[in-house]
Amino acid sequence: MPPGKQGAHRQARFDGQRPERYPVRMSALAIEKMSWDEKLRAMEQLWESLSRDEARLKSPPWHEEALRETAALHDAGKEQPIDWDAAKRELRKRAE
Repeated sequence: MPPGKQGAHRQARFDGQRPERYPVRMSALAIEKMSWDEKLRAMEQLWESLSRDEARLKSPPWHEEALRETAALHDAGKEQPIDWDAAKRELRKRAE
């Protein structure tokens, strides 16, 4: 941030509307130049920061309904858990 501009920006809003200004700028080019490990560490740090305010992490209403439907199918024996690696393989097949 240029000298004399510290604190001059407005607080970023992440309420589903476009923020007026982000307090930190990171270009796509800067991200592309990061190593794989740096990208993973950055994602972990972002998630840690975002998850501190659990009240803002509410799932949308459709998600709760989808979870209820899946639980009901499981309880009725119509839905079985699947290993995560097997699930990823299946999703990759569907995407081909």
